[in-house]
Order: sequence, then C-alpha cells, then structure tokens
Amino acid sequence: MKTENIKILGIETSCDETSASVVCDGREILSNSIYSQIDLHSIYGGVVPEVASRSHIEKINPILLDALKNASIDFPDLDAVAVTYGPGLVGSLLVGLSAAKAICLSSGLPLIGINHIEGHICANYLSSPTLSPPFLCLVVSGGHTQIVLVKEDLVYQTLGKTKDDAIGEAYDKIARVLGLGYPGGPKIDRLAKELGGMQSEGLFPRAYLEEGSFDFSFSGVKSSVINYIHTLKMKGTEIDIRKIAFEFQEAVLEVVVEKLIQSAKIHHVNQIAVAGGVAANSRLRDLLNQKCSELGLHLFLPRVDLCTDNAAMIASAGYYRYKASLFSNLRLNSIPNETFHS
Repeated sequence: MKTENIKILGIETSCDETSASVVCDGREILSNSIYSQIDLHSIYGGVVPEVASRSHIEKINPILLDALKNASIDFPDLDAVAVTYGPGLVGSLLVGLSAAKAICLSSGLPLIGINHIEGHICANYLSSPTLSPPFLCLVVSGGHTQIVLVKEDLVYQTLGKTKDDAIGEAYDKIARVLGLGYPGGPKIDRLAKELGGMQSEGLFPRAYLEEGSFDFSFSGVKSSVINYIHTLKMKGTEIDIRKIAFEFQEAVLEVVVEKLIQSAKIHHVNQIAVAGGVAANSRLRDLLNQKCSELGLHLFLPRVDLCTDNAAMIASAGYYRYKASLFSNLRLNSIPNETFHS
C-alpha cells in the first residue's frame, strides 16, 4: 500500500452543504468544491430536511466532477473515497453515501466511512501543517458542542459535551426571536461586534454546571434571553437587539472558553484547536487568542472556510484511516444519530 502522495476523495452531505474535495496526504487541499443551500432554507428560518436531500441529489454529480476537474485528476488517480455517514440528516447522508458507493463499486477504490465530528477535528490539519497530537479540540457547531482530547492519530477522548442544545442551535434560536433570520450565528456575531469593547453586565446566566464538569448546557441561557425579550415587549420597552446579542454571546462564550482552558490545565495539554461552524465566530477567536497568549498555550484556528461543513475535512480524516487500513464495508449505512466514539 502507498505511504505517500495518497489522494483521498472526500464527500460531505450531512446537512445543507453539498461538497466534494481531493486532499493529498491529509494536509494538502487539491480541490474543495462546495454548494451551500443557505438561500434555499433561509426563507423557512432553518434547514428543511426534504429540501436539503433533494438539493443534494441535484448537485452531487456536478460538485464531484468540479472537484476532480479543479484537482486536475480523474478517478483512477485516487486511492480511496471518504464519506460522511453520520451524524446528520438521514436523507442528506444517504445521497453522499450512495454517490461514494457507486464510485467505489465502479472503480474498485476502498470506501472509508467518516464520523462528521472527526472530520471537523481534522479540518485543523489542513490549516496548520505543524499540528499533531496530543491536543485539545473544541467542537462547536449547529449540532454539536464538545471538548475532545486527541491523544494520538485516531485516538480520542471526549471530556465534555452538551447536555441539551448545541451552541449553534442556541445562536439560531435567539436570532429567530430577534428577527435576524437564518443562519443566526454570523448575524449575532456582527451585531455584538458593534458593541465591542464594552463590559458585559451579566444580563444572562452562565451555566457552569457542577464543579469540575466540562459539560455544557445552553437551554437555560436561551430561555433567559427569550423571557427577557418577552418581558420587554409586555412592558412596551424598546428592545436593543445589539445589547441582547452582545450579552447573549458573552454569556455562552465565557463558559465555553473557561471550560476549554480549565480542561487544558487539568490534562496538561498545551495545544488547543477549534472546529465547527461556530469556530468562525470572531469573538470566540478573540477570547481564545487572549487567553492562550496569557497562559502560553498554542492556539490553532482553522481557516474560516474550513469551519463550516466541507469535504476537505472528510478527506483529511479519511487519510488517517487509510494509513491504518480502516476501510468500510460497502453495506455501510447512514447513522443520523451517530455519536462520536472516544
């Protein structure tokens, strides 16, 4: 089996991005084609599963061909196909899986199933060539919030995870209540930035949970924000959406950063990475840069375009499984509620 110049085709269709990518040796992106469905779902205020899966069906073949063209290669030049099998929307996952299986059946290439969370973690390898285990990774997205200790290649330990809502889900919910539309995360970030430099008044609760816990809970702060807005409306008081966005963001990010830093101290890890759509949040990046600089920790942040769902991160994860000969059976099925195995 080859040990270098390994080219993996990645396919990602877990939610509302149709993406295909070719990555060499797990670190070099040769192509990364993405079709985003944001415009399709924004009128509904969130992702509609049936709309998402139908769009994937329409876009998967053109996106695959575009990725190969941009990488200047064809199927015989590939070494394997990596595809997201979960977690995600079942209909969307099946589109990517079907495409990957068809390619493998017709070409004889091995199939590598990838957990979506592992893909997000590996996005950091594409942005930071010097990053290697051990390191901590904060995974923050619309569906996930967890702290993962990457002990070595393919060896993970989940230190903490959300007990209810994911942080991105909380952002989207508050954005809807404020009338900002979908997706909510970037819009709240921009609004809050207008009040940058201000000190938080502690308007909303910080959910640290029990002492020593690295788990998260965002349902309480979400409810607190919604109740605050309803109270202002009943009193006929003017609603300052910038202030609410700012205070909400400070409340959730203060907890996230503090728990991440504390877990680094307790587990004696001096490298921290971040992954997932919320990793693009400017305030989160500023807070982590500040804290890591103060404590002498090495911070690795993925490029903003690699924070949201993309196939390059799936191809990168596939490379490490290819090296370990961890291939999947062609009977691999989608697992929409798949948990990330530590």
